[in-house]
Amino acid sequence: MRRWLLLGQLALLAGCGGKPPALSPLGSEATVLAFGDSLTAGTGARAGQDYPSVLAGLIGRRVVNAGVPGETTPEGLARLPQVLDETAPDLVVLCLGGNDMLRKLDLAATRANLAQMVALIRARGAQVVLLGVPQPRLLMLSAAEFYQPLAEELGVPIELEALPEILAERDLKADPIHPNAAGYRLLAEAVRDLLQAAGAL
Repeated sequence: MRRWLLLGQLALLAGCGGKPPALSPLGSEATVLAFGDSLTAGTGARAGQDYPSVLAGLIGRRVVNAGVPGETTPEGLARLPQVLDETAPDLVVLCLGGNDMLRKLDLAATRANLAQMVALIRARGAQVVLLGVPQPRLLMLSAAEFYQPLAEELGVPIELEALPEILAERDLKADPIHPNAAGYRLLAEAVRDLLQAAGAL
């Protein structure tokens, strides 16, 4: 029952939130790059149950999973150019920052690294959306405070509610910091809804 309540909450958030910055429509042959850490790689679920795999089926486009478990934003910033060269994406879903928080890195530097990644992506001619990762805590999970102002500053569509909502629900988690297959499906649905709201689909 709680899972279905959560589904309704996520749909309500997608429908009632402010309209995100506009994206150009993705053609049927477009490539989407999912770039991030273990949340992108799909830790906690079996192969094919990660959110990029589910997203590909939901949107009918090629989605490349470029998730590396344990990666921090400095490491992601160093890895990104080669991945962009190899995949030539039309759009990038960027989900990093959780390991910075777990390792207690400077969050001002985390924000700066994410901003540099957005600039690199745009310089290659691709669009970008952000996923906000919750701060590690026991109760009242919410995306770290730097995500929303960063997205507003850069004019980037962002999903702030899905991961905190999923990771607050025991039935949607494989462990304290990773969704299970059901959680990843909800995350994929939230990304799809964000892309639809922004005009990419």
